[in-house]
Amino acid sequence: MTRRPGSYAFGVSLLLSTACASAELDRVAFDQIDTVASPAASGSGEPNLATLPNGRVLLSWLEPIGDTAHALRFATFDGSGWSTAKTIAQSPDFFVNWADFPSVIALSDDHLAAHWLQRSGTSKYAYEVRIAQSLDGGTTWSGPVVPHRDGTATEHGFVSLFPFRDSLGAIWLDGRNFAGAEKGRSPNMMLVMTSVSPSGTAAPERVLDEKVCDCCQTSLAIASGGPVVVYRDRLDEEIRDIGVIRWSDSGWTRGALVHRDSWKIDACPVNGPAIAADGRRVVVAWFTSAGDTSRVYLAQSDDGGATFGPPIRIDDGNPVGRVDVLLDRDGTTVVSWMEFTSGQQAEVRARRVAASGEPGTSLTIAQSSGARASGFPRMASAGDAVIFAWTEPGNPARVRVARASVKRPS
Repeated sequence: MTRRPGSYAFGVSLLLSTACASAELDRVAFDQIDTVASPAASGSGEPNLATLPNGRVLLSWLEPIGDTAHALRFATFDGSGWSTAKTIAQSPDFFVNWADFPSVIALSDDHLAAHWLQRSGTSKYAYEVRIAQSLDGGTTWSGPVVPHRDGTATEHGFVSLFPFRDSLGAIWLDGRNFAGAEKGRSPNMMLVMTSVSPSGTAAPERVLDEKVCDCCQTSLAIASGGPVVVYRDRLDEEIRDIGVIRWSDSGWTRGALVHRDSWKIDACPVNGPAIAADGRRVVVAWFTSAGDTSRVYLAQSDDGGATFGPPIRIDDGNPVGRVDVLLDRDGTTVVSWMEFTSGQQAEVRARRVAASGEPGTSLTIAQSSGARASGFPRMASAGDAVIFAWTEPGNPARVRVARASVKRPS
């Protein structure tokens, strides 16, 4: 056998690196999963999670009110129990959708911001974004602001809220180009952003990408250089890979790809990416079915999202997708997704990935379904644990919560 110069040393180095990564994952493996009583009532769905500056976890969800209305509600978890659930807004005109769900974020312990969707016309996808802010920790909320000012009864949604300078930033998918479109014509969905001051004044809108996938979630994280947003892009030839745009000293960058999957699909897969950041380290998780093979990938960046390393496969062979991602304080990445098990039966799963890129063993969080009613599971860090929330399908459905504790080295 002919051995290339240095191949032995490289092989030993790779084995040592893999062994060290495996040992690292063993030291920070999930310890156990505990069911946490959910503050959401029967019939609830569309959960979302956020970690507050004080370490508490905020859960938001939609809940039916009577026969025709819905309410956006939230509660916070301090590690032992939930606060009393509070209502942010309610209306019979809420647009309730399994994939386009509300959010609540914290700009500080007392300054919260929420978004939801409300119908703006009679057509199926005529709805607008509504944003409200609270300066007293969620006790009272401002009147809603509509961040887009086009006034068209078209689709506006898939929102990411974030701190931006001294205001609240908002990025969304904008369908104003569909207004008055001729039958058979396919206008472009755009990625648009603005900012809203604490008093509710909205800044001018800015188009970040003029053509994106129609109904995949956006996701945004704050790196050391500023906000980094990921979304599903759309090229003329119907290639729909994951795009990334960053805030820099000169403003927003042009869109680039996290990785060239070359997934050609003539319809929106309704399966957006997720992003997390800590300093210059940025991680992105996403679903693709390029080459007719479904996969969940993770890519890592050490330069604030300017470039990404090769993708790491995360799934167990038959993923639904519907990903979420977070960076743990020990440097590992946690990715959650849904995996088919039999027919339409599925599980909510999670996997820890070492900073070196070595994946750990997958963990089943809950039994679920691949149907739309199961929605998009969410995650948030909670000290030495990760909180998971998902919609348990049924008649009625209900938001469920679990906590996976992490075994730390002594």
